Amino acid sequence: MALLAAQMYTLRNQCKTVPELAEACKRVKAMGYDGVQLSGVVEVAGDEMRKILDDTGLACAATHISLDSMENNTAAVIERHQKMGCKYTAIGGYFPKENWTLELWEGFIAKYNTIAAKFAGSGVKIGYHNHSHEFSPASGVRPMDLLMQRLDPENTWIEIDTYWVQHGGADPVEYIRRAAGRMPCVHFKDMTITPQRNHKMTEIGDGNLNWPGIIEACRYAGVQWYIVERDDGDLDPFDSLARSCYNLREKMGL
Repeated sequence: MALLAAQMYTLRNQCKTVPELAEACKRVKAMGYDGVQLSGVVEVAGDEMRKILDDTGLACAATHISLDSMENNTAAVIERHQKMGCKYTAIGGYFPKENWTLELWEGFIAKYNTIAAKFAGSGVKIGYHNHSHEFSPASGVRPMDLLMQRLDPENTWIEIDTYWVQHGGADPVEYIRRAAGRMPCVHFKDMTITPQRNHKMTEIGDGNLNWPGIIEACRYAGVQWYIVERDDGDLDPFDSLARSCYNLREKMGL
């Protein structure tokens, strides 16, 4: 059976204190999840978070942290992740607001590779999580393609987000397959469309994404952790995670 993790960013408004986070972990475990990804919730010391995980029978599949923390607090980041037993962290994306140029992206990638080298041998690897803006060309080149070509495959990993690839006008199946061998964790989000033609996040299996193709591609790519997330939507966040877990396990056989 595949390993499912809940991206706790989904529950960010319900996890503003340590007791709230601990209770949320219990509820996530009861839904059928094997792990969590920590992002957007209360900051917890590595030892304390490990106790919460052990008490609930969950693993920390991955985290999202800031680029600044990776670069300037490398040792502390490594130590915290080692204490939690977590091998993967990532930035949620790179968001240049000006000078959308190929050179800007090339500079970021060079910087990120340098930061990644500082983690080498630590047992913790840094990755990149996409949104949709990486599919907006710079000098005719999609930054997402550049990231996949030039990020060091030995020291970095790719965290494909299915919703945001689709939102960017690309095919999640294609990009998952292209990331084969360097994508230990994937972000599962589903997309639906409103009558007003607006994109909207929804629970896995309730939207329009090609889940049979996506799951097959993930198996081909060697994904270890299937991480479920929904930033916003109609259902209560806990109900959303529960429904997605049910659909993946019972309807899709994951």
